[in-house]
Amino acid sequence: MSISIMIVDDSAVVRKVLSAVLNEAPDLDVVATASDPIFAGRYLEKEWPDVIVLDIEMPRMDGLTFLRKLMAERPTPVVICSSLATKGCELSLQALSAGAVDIITKPQLGLQGFLQETKLEFWQVIRAASQARLTVKSKLTAVTKPGTNIPIKTIIRMGHTTDRMAAIGTSTGGTQALEFILTQLPRTCQGIAVVQHMPEKFTATFAERLNNMCEVEVKEAENGDRLIPGRVLIAPGGQHLEILRSGAQYIAKIFRGPSVNRHCPSVDVLFRSVAKNVGRNATGVIMTGMGDDGAQGLLAMRQAGSPTIAQDEKSSVVFGMPKEAISLGAAGKVASLDSIPDLLIQ
Repeated sequence: MSISIMIVDDSAVVRKVLSAVLNEAPDLDVVATASDPIFAGRYLEKEWPDVIVLDIEMPRMDGLTFLRKLMAERPTPVVICSSLATKGCELSLQALSAGAVDIITKPQLGLQGFLQETKLEFWQVIRAASQARLTVKSKLTAVTKPGTNIPIKTIIRMGHTTDRMAAIGTSTGGTQALEFILTQLPRTCQGIAVVQHMPEKFTATFAERLNNMCEVEVKEAENGDRLIPGRVLIAPGGQHLEILRSGAQYIAKIFRGPSVNRHCPSVDVLFRSVAKNVGRNATGVIMTGMGDDGAQGLLAMRQAGSPTIAQDEKSSVVFGMPKEAISLGAAGKVASLDSIPDLLIQ
């Protein structure tokens, strides 16, 4: 059975090109297009697609307003189609926080050629979106403020522990999950390295947004950054992140390289470096996402003596990456998203 798709974009050219690329896949079917959310709403009165591909900046009603309306009235998998411009990054991240499941990028010029080159990845994004569980967002709204549920003894103990770290890998649905986890952590928590599958240029804006929300420092990782207590390093889009050890210090290594498991940055690259260079002093966490990136790396961490955690199916937007890790025996513990912050603190 094919996945039905609606495209909402004010550009007729974009609608035509997106439709052509998506309809090439045997299991994808663009059933409707609309130039803005008002026209889309008229179609939705008659029929509802499996996935909506949504532009952000449109006349009459912007994409964010439409998205929030959808999520309040009838949660539907939405993939944001965004420009690579800085403003597009900021709005797209707001959309992810509001409930969109993923982002695809569109250049200002050469759209058709760009999408043809990346169409396999584009198809996978749509397939992952069609599988998304949209019950997680409601849970994420009922969270406590950062650190309010942390016992004082735990905070003191964490303050004296400087040789531990955590590595987190995630993909589809991960931006909301990371926001939930990181806003729960006190500034005394162990250093954390993160790979979130995200387009290049988006990760810096994502890190800055989280930094403004969290007690911990969150930044896009740069070569040579120290991973210290209270700091979260996020792998830059388009570059791999490894953690090296220099004496008692953990140091970030950033480099461009071929995709691993179809991704750059790759969760496996991060996890394997942590298994090799940190071992039992690290905790590994794999969360929501499609595919199998990170499963082998988490297994390497567990074999090196690291505590390892996989997010459970019920709280995952897409239970692909955690499922693969669990089936390999890589997860020492399977945990709900709600419980992961406390596990990292403990």
